[in-house]
Amino acid sequence: MSRHIDWYFDFISPFAYLQFKHLDQLPDDVELRLVPVLFAGLLGHWEHKGPAEIPAKRVQTYRYCHWLAQRLRVPYRTPPAHPFNPLTVLRLAIALDARRPVVAAIFDYIWGRGGDVDDRAAFATFAASLGVEDVEACIAAPAVKQTLRANTDAAIARGVYGVPTAAIDGELFWGFDTTDLLLDYLADPGVLATPEMQRLAALPSAATRRR
Repeated sequence: MSRHIDWYFDFISPFAYLQFKHLDQLPDDVELRLVPVLFAGLLGHWEHKGPAEIPAKRVQTYRYCHWLAQRLRVPYRTPPAHPFNPLTVLRLAIALDARRPVVAAIFDYIWGRGGDVDDRAAFATFAASLGVEDVEACIAAPAVKQTLRANTDAAIARGVYGVPTAAIDGELFWGFDTTDLLLDYLADPGVLATPEMQRLAALPSAATRRR
């Protein structure tokens, strides 16, 4: 019997790109569904900032991802401006059914080669390489926009607060740095069922920050 993972992502995230490059490590019996969501929508719902919205964290994140990609030997080049508006690429992925080769091509365009999403001519040329001749009409389709909204709403309802997030069996694995934990869980779900893991899941708060 196959197991099912929903993988929530936004192309704006370099960590999503890096984890995508490691999804081939998943066991053969895992059925993977790629789910494009709007990261800004998650941030707005949970009322917190993205790493690029905190100046010092922004610089460290860019440098760290560059270093990490080199260490992992993953092709990597940060695009000319970041954050960028990811709506065009998210909608393009959805219009093409978020097929894995399509998602891979978009990630490689942005993070593998440092493509400029805001360069309309370059983006149109890239979309044409995926078989989309009129990309503006493609991404403007109401059904495409609605699917992105629905994906984001469904992710929020599931408790997803960041990207990338892998969801399976009611568990959420957020971030590239949980890749090994996800793989361990797939090998043995009991890794999250130990007494200490259960205690941590129910740990009370001793203080609450004022808002």
